[in-house]
Amino acid sequence: MSPTIEQLLAQQHATLEALLRLLEQEREAIVKRQSGDITRFAKDKKELVDKIQLQDQQIARHSQSNQLKENPDFTRQVDTIQNLLSECMHHNELNGAALQRAQLSFHKLNNLFQQSLGHHQTYNKEGVAQNLRSIGTNLKA
Repeated sequence: MSPTIEQLLAQQHATLEALLRLLEQEREAIVKRQSGDITRFAKDKKELVDKIQLQDQQIARHSQSNQLKENPDFTRQVDTIQNLLSECMHHNELNGAALQRAQLSFHKLNNLFQQSLGHHQTYNKEGVAQNLRSIGTNLKA
């Protein structure tokens, strides 16, 4: 037996709530710079978005889908789902911006680190970098 339109709407609502919770966890991982968690959350987020899209297709193909605009109860549920989706999209945009800022900060720090290494390194005739502190310390004379 196929699910009712009410069941499909409830499933989609629950999936969107799960996505919203995941986005909140992702934000915390970005702030704490927990790269392993960020990667895991990105994978989980993709799975939830795929599930939401599948649920949306099931709702659209359902025999009662025309009632979504006619029945006030369904209309309210759809409005709630759309508001939840908008909230998820907003959180995702904020997380994306925070992740970009974190990456930029990392790149700046990495560049400063590389520059500081460059000031204290020289290259031997084989092209291998050597710290200035080690030059001349291995003399045998």
